[in-house]
Amino acid sequence: MKKGINIWSFRSDRTIQECARIAKQAGFDGLELSLNETGELGLEATDKEVLAIKSMLQDEGLEIAGLATGLYWDYAMTSEDEGKRQKAIDICKKQLELAAAFGVDAILVIPGAVGVDFIPGSEIVSYDRAYDRALEAIGKLAPHAEAAGVSIAIENVWNKFLLSPLELRGFIDAHNSPFVGSYFDVGNVVHSGYPEQWIRILGHRIKKVHFKDYRRQAGGLHGFVDLLAGDVDYPAVVQALTDIGYKGYATAEMIPPYTHHSDQIIFNTSKAMDAILGRS
Repeated sequence: MKKGINIWSFRSDRTIQECARIAKQAGFDGLELSLNETGELGLEATDKEVLAIKSMLQDEGLEIAGLATGLYWDYAMTSEDEGKRQKAIDICKKQLELAAAFGVDAILVIPGAVGVDFIPGSEIVSYDRAYDRALEAIGKLAPHAEAAGVSIAIENVWNKFLLSPLELRGFIDAHNSPFVGSYFDVGNVVHSGYPEQWIRILGHRIKKVHFKDYRRQAGGLHGFVDLLAGDVDYPAVVQALTDIGYKGYATAEMIPPYTHHSDQIIFNTSKAMDAILGRS
């Protein structure tokens, strides 16, 4: 497995180039980028800007490990607001377009939410309506993914939706497309399950993997801790990934960065991943 780091692990005022240089210095193979509303990599990004970012990362000696976005929290495919649902679909199309230009084989997609506890005032949607809307939206997007040669990888997040590996597997299989799969986040399931079980159940459907750690006793968002400081059985996780033949990126997503000496989390994470992946 290759070793990546998500750009959200860095201070928010860091440029993409600054993040790339730190990631390279820390020993990562790739940097996962984020599509934002505005900024260096925004919805209005031009082909010239995209090529400049790609070239810069190549010059820094890094691959583009993936393409994520936080915009699905604002624009959900499951929203009661039809305008927001359409905006989410348009965002996904833009992600696919950019990923193809970057040479990324899968994008991180959040297919909506039933409710989101960590966003105050978040919309609550009936589970059955959320499921039907998400199924319809991803169904519309699957042909675009195939045309782009980029997979839609659905992340398991704290959205009160697709709550078991069996349900996520069924949702993916309903599309009957090799371009719809899973972006499996190891840490996100620890509060209610066992990531090594999810990995074996999802199997070949897993397109990309996020590494995080979680301490059940702490609970809530405070439960997310440094790699190897929580309850993830990483030897079992790596064995499960090996058993299913996963050979893609393991990308650390460390949120939030440290308050002080914030870059240190990048170096600490890299060393922990070396231990997890047997590189040290």
